[in-house]
Amino acid sequence: MYDLVIMSEWLEFAMRWLHVITAIAWIGSSFYFIALDLGLRQAADLPEGAHGEEWQVHGGGFYHIRKYLVAPAALPEHLTWFKWESYVTWLSGFGMMFMVYYLGADLYLIDPSVADLTAPVAVLISVGSLIAVWVIYDQICKSKFGDNNTRLMILLYILLVALAYGYTQVFSGRATMLHLGAITATVMSGNVFFTIMPNQRIVVADLQAGRTPDPKYGKIAKQRSTHNNYLTLPVIFLMLSTHYPLAFATPYNWIIASLVFLMGVTIRHYFNSMHARRGKPNWTWLITTILLIIVMWLSSLRPTEETDTAALTPFQQQFASADGFQEVHDIVLGRCSMCHSQEPFFDGILWAPKGVLLENEAQIAARAKQIFLQSGITHAMPPANASFMEQAERQKIADWYRSVVKPFSFRS
Repeated sequence: MYDLVIMSEWLEFAMRWLHVITAIAWIGSSFYFIALDLGLRQAADLPEGAHGEEWQVHGGGFYHIRKYLVAPAALPEHLTWFKWESYVTWLSGFGMMFMVYYLGADLYLIDPSVADLTAPVAVLISVGSLIAVWVIYDQICKSKFGDNNTRLMILLYILLVALAYGYTQVFSGRATMLHLGAITATVMSGNVFFTIMPNQRIVVADLQAGRTPDPKYGKIAKQRSTHNNYLTLPVIFLMLSTHYPLAFATPYNWIIASLVFLMGVTIRHYFNSMHARRGKPNWTWLITTILLIIVMWLSSLRPTEETDTAALTPFQQQFASADGFQEVHDIVLGRCSMCHSQEPFFDGILWAPKGVLLENEAQIAARAKQIFLQSGITHAMPPANASFMEQAERQKIADWYRSVVKPFSFRS
């Protein structure tokens, strides 16, 4: 039977798999309908109430699609609703956050050099910020200020920049980027759950009752859908950034995130214009390239932080005092630190992969679970066994970890 630490790793993998699958479905359908909506054509034979139509070919078949701004005179019995993709993407994403950042708060969420928080307090701040940002965003959109969409989006961008900086004063760099992505995803999914779907249900109910729907519901839903359109690409970047220390392990990560939001706007503007047949604004790619160069430059300015024993939790301290730790320490220094150091000396490695440093006892003890999974029971590290780690050394790493985390223990 497997240790629960291995089972938990597979559960995390399964949740990540689900999250990626549903995100593909949600983003894919979103991109499709945006392109479809912008590409609708007027035709002389459109039925009453139809706004436009589109002929498409795919998979050997032809599709004739018509859009009604409100709805046709009679609705069919079967009506497909696009909602579960959004809901399951958010739920699986929150599940990932719970398993990785909440259960592993001491390693991934909290950075003692930024703010000396306890795990419960850090989790409370995380959950509270998700709720608070959605409420503030929703109320601004519903206010008179939100009637002007351009003015609204400028204000929302300023608030996003402020939020990005605020997170750097509370969480680790990795958690900062993750939370900006989670906030963005919460806004997007909240738009679907709290605004777009309820408004569509009101319209459908009115039609079924023989009433003429108020067009304001469609206008409101369109505004939220537009926001989702421009937030899609940044949220993907922010989620991926947690695997790249050049993005998160820098004091300028909040500026990088702010520039990424702008890149999302420029890229989507190009494709929106193209789908709407308003030409191809190629200048957007120049701006996007300039922004990306600035991001790359900012990432090169990052200082690398060290970990000391004072930063370890009591549970992590157990690994530093466990039997066999000195041997593991020497193995890691000999087989891993040529890459996982402030100044890597392995050819082609400029920065420690994923920002993981393994140069001293505290850093090794803090990464005990990762070392166990990557080198103790699998051969993932070193890559291609470039430093020739022997099986006996892997066994010592596994024995050391299991001397603290017994088989079937829930602690990790």
